[in-house]
Amino acid sequence: MSTRRSTSRSTRLAAVTALVAAGLTAGAGVAVGSTAGAAPDDGRREVARTSSDDTTQVVMVRAPEVADRNEVIGLGLDVTEHADQRGIEVVLHDAQDAQALRDAGFTWKVTVPDLEALTEANRRKDRAYAASTTRSALPSGRTSYRTYDDYLRDMGRLARLYPTLTKPLTLENRTVLGEPIRGLEISVDARDVRDGKPVFLLMGAHHAREWPSAEHTMEFAYDLLQSYYSGDRAERQRAREVLTTSRVIVVPVVNVDGFQISRSAAPLGDFSTFDYEMKRKNCSISAATPAEYLGGTCADNPAGRLRGTDLNRNYPGFWGGGGASPTWSSDTYRGDAPGSEPESDAVRKLISQRAVTVMISNHTYANLVLRPPAIAATGKAPDEPQLKALGDAMAAQNAYTSQASYQLYDTSGSTEDWSYWITGGYGYTIEIGDEGFHPAYEEAVVGEYLGEAPAESAGLGGNREAYWLAAEAAADDAQHARIRGTAPAGRTITVSRRTVSPTSPVIQADGTVGDPILYEDTLVNTYATDRGGRFTLDVNPSTRPLVAGRYGRYPEAPPQAAVTLTNPEGIPAVGSSESTTFEVSGLPEADNGFLDVSVGWPSDDAEAYDWDFTLLGPDGAPVGSGATLANPETIRVPDPAPGTYTLVADNFAGGDAAHDWSGTVTFESPDPPIDTGVKEAWLVSCTNNRGKVFGTREVIVDRGQVVGVGDLCRRASYKR
Repeated sequence: MSTRRSTSRSTRLAAVTALVAAGLTAGAGVAVGSTAGAAPDDGRREVARTSSDDTTQVVMVRAPEVADRNEVIGLGLDVTEHADQRGIEVVLHDAQDAQALRDAGFTWKVTVPDLEALTEANRRKDRAYAASTTRSALPSGRTSYRTYDDYLRDMGRLARLYPTLTKPLTLENRTVLGEPIRGLEISVDARDVRDGKPVFLLMGAHHAREWPSAEHTMEFAYDLLQSYYSGDRAERQRAREVLTTSRVIVVPVVNVDGFQISRSAAPLGDFSTFDYEMKRKNCSISAATPAEYLGGTCADNPAGRLRGTDLNRNYPGFWGGGGASPTWSSDTYRGDAPGSEPESDAVRKLISQRAVTVMISNHTYANLVLRPPAIAATGKAPDEPQLKALGDAMAAQNAYTSQASYQLYDTSGSTEDWSYWITGGYGYTIEIGDEGFHPAYEEAVVGEYLGEAPAESAGLGGNREAYWLAAEAAADDAQHARIRGTAPAGRTITVSRRTVSPTSPVIQADGTVGDPILYEDTLVNTYATDRGGRFTLDVNPSTRPLVAGRYGRYPEAPPQAAVTLTNPEGIPAVGSSESTTFEVSGLPEADNGFLDVSVGWPSDDAEAYDWDFTLLGPDGAPVGSGATLANPETIRVPDPAPGTYTLVADNFAGGDAAHDWSGTVTFESPDPPIDTGVKEAWLVSCTNNRGKVFGTREVIVDRGQVVGVGDLCRRASYKR
């Protein structure tokens, strides 16, 4: 194990991320259209790599900074998406992969020396668990991973058992191969989809190989319905409150085509070209695919599992930026255009037609609860305090790390980034577990869902409790907006908004950066006044977070004075470490928006004399690191909590009395908020069943607010 041994940074990626913020305002001058043609990368290296006969390894690449992790992704290697503050996990298929990392100055620790052997061991565990366990503690009692037909049967069974609380759902688009995308709506009087209730949307399997994501989604449907009737008193009360005041929609498998191929494939477990069990993408064929890879079916073709689009890089929000590939064969291929895939477009239409106030997209694996923004240059979400509070609350139940998505690495075109910035509904990605895309069922599903050993959340509540918190937040009036009024029976109240938004500046296949692309969204929520009288529609704020501004705060006190770090006596041996502590003040003495550690040492040879540093917060958890060849090393921490911090100094190479370290800690005030002053409005209208309009009104409403529209259906009430 070692650290990144290069002082270089990817200036190209840094420039791209810097352009994103400009694209938010500059996009208004860009014509609606598609990406200009770029010289396509034919992807032959990806196909050759995954065809290797070498033993496939999984390694954790030392990449302590977000810029480092973005650079690893930019190398075009097979990145698993499992990352933390120390590094990012990569699948090494052959010696050429390893050399690519070395040439870029990265080093790594092998975490899985033989991926195929590990996969086979997990299969043995699954067989043993299913054979020895008649019924698990899961709400469904399952003991093994479902097939797609199992999901259809389970949703059908729940619909039959709970007819008044459920409504089968088919999303508007079919998949690339013509399959319907199924889900289940759960609420009191579930078939009345025009009831005005807020919606919690829970989804799984955007990525085909991530089987636990679908399992957890399905188990929560069982949980809700069983708790409503047969839980203990507290569970019944909780379920009835959620389902009376809101609607829960579960879509266990978004990527139906890919999932069916992954789940039914002959197991290889080595991520090779024809290891279809490890298929991630859908079944579309990019226009950039070379002719020799066009033949066959999705389940049997010359490019194997590498054909298709990564649905979680295809959503229009910030599409085309960092963290997604423009290469057709990459596992993170973004698609030929923003929102080009029928599956991602189907989810987009669902969210656009319902008041989805909280959305979770389940994935594997990294033990993370991720919130917007997914690209650093976007700036903090205007709802950062609320998003963080809910994310932290969920993470306290599943023992995951709660953080903004960009803190992992930049990811453009993700589900929650489009959903949040365009609709205002809170959006999260939950990365389930930390040991593989579909590891042993007992841990990845039973343990992680229920919060039982061997999962790290044992005794805390697990993802089951995290989903309950999200469902309750979706129903919380303080977390969204409401519109009230009166209308006679037989009228329909429609709340709508049409917007145009820019993608990221689009990274082309040759590395150049093109203009953003504009895309349209039309949000429409309807309420039927069957009985007449008063109505309440739960909606998201009228102004998109994309244009509202960015989170910040004004300082309540000056920042803390600088601190000179104390270097302990003596020099630790090479490969060993020492530590020192310092205090961070809080209000009323100081208001620290940022903490900056700078540590340097005398050296004219970065390879021969090098120190690495890790900063631990008051709770003992890492909050930052400096582990490059830079001198001085720097660590920046936003909004540092008051308390005692520990700086661990690792003598990586050559540290001695003549090359010992010294450093300081400085503090800055918080960044102020950015309020654009721009307000957008919902258009609220009243019509009859023939479409005749009786009244309209523009309504501006913010999060937590209630706005009345009176008797909108009386023409006299509408002033022209």
